[in-house]
Amino acid sequence: MRPVRAVHLGLGAFFRAHQAWYTDRAPDADDWGIAAFTGRSATLAERLRAQDCAYTLVTRAPDGPTYERIGSLAAVHAASEQEAWLHHLSRPEVAVVTITVTEAGYGTDPAGAPARLVAGLAARRAAGTGALSLVPCDNLPHNGEVLRAAVRELATEPGLASWIDDHVDFVTTMVDRITPATTDADRAEVREATGFDDLAPVVTEPYSEWVLSGAFPAGRPAWDATFVDDVAPYEQRKLWLLNGAHSLLAYAGLLRGHETVEQAIGDPVLHGWVEEWWDEASRRLPQDPAETRAYRAALLERFANPAIRHLLTQIAMDGPQKIPARILPSLRAERAAGRLPTGSTRVLAAWAPHHTPGPAEVAIDRALDLVAPDLRDDAELRDAAVALAAGGFEARR
Repeated sequence: MRPVRAVHLGLGAFFRAHQAWYTDRAPDADDWGIAAFTGRSATLAERLRAQDCAYTLVTRAPDGPTYERIGSLAAVHAASEQEAWLHHLSRPEVAVVTITVTEAGYGTDPAGAPARLVAGLAARRAAGTGALSLVPCDNLPHNGEVLRAAVRELATEPGLASWIDDHVDFVTTMVDRITPATTDADRAEVREATGFDDLAPVVTEPYSEWVLSGAFPAGRPAWDATFVDDVAPYEQRKLWLLNGAHSLLAYAGLLRGHETVEQAIGDPVLHGWVEEWWDEASRRLPQDPAETRAYRAALLERFANPAIRHLLTQIAMDGPQKIPARILPSLRAERAAGRLPTGSTRVLAAWAPHHTPGPAEVAIDRALDLVAPDLRDDAELRDAAVALAAGGFEARR
């Protein structure tokens, strides 16, 4: 068994398709076992523990799947195993803590991820242990700084905030790999293809990207990732073009009778709306226009991959946490420039009735109150959004 030198919080499919996979493929993988904790339920930990923490990663390309056995997990724990959490974070050999708790998980409530990290950091300080890197891996702009602010706010124990400032490295990251929810059919496929009755396989696409900015004073695995001084350009491109288009396809696609991303992007009307949104969002990207065009073309190929069944209902979850980062920067910038942006307004208009069923006026007003109160009195924007919400998403014939 690999020695535990990394800890992860949020033992879900994306982590196992991304950070755990990167660690498993690192040339020094044998030196970097991961102790992973669930966010809430104990079920996944129990399933993985029953198969010695190993699992199958199914990578689905248009020309067929491949199957990898991933062995980077050295231990798995339920969220309730607090003593194990404190033990691992207090160990001097543990150098990295990665986190995937979704955008909603960075609040300062006592049950949230930052509070759990503060408890672990307090245990680490009490043990006299040294430096540690915290690596948030969720679609949240400036996620390292967001996590730092939440952790420091909760670090009320005398002297703890100063100790954190001196010993903890908050890494900012951008992560990308489409990972749909695993189904019973996926489990049956793995059993037939590999002969292994895997209780916790993961399905993903061939594409992956990981961009990080941090010092890693205690070391890290030799991940085949991109290390930069400033993640923001990569973060903006991914959040606005990939994630923003996903939100548009999810909310508008569901209204038009689609179930998956592949079906939605195959709808010519939705395809056109995605291109319109991309034209708008691309105006503020720092990359060379030719690079942005290539990225957009690659996204269309990824969205249309017939081997990936990415459910729109999965993407549509947690809209109030996702819309502000994915859509509102472009919307606000366009309004500041005196333009009425149809692309971002349409995403808002598609999401509003999903979040608040009812008359279009009510749905739009509540949406603006929730995610963009600064735009609540923008009558032109409101009227345009109401008009789109009321009649702009005719069902697919």
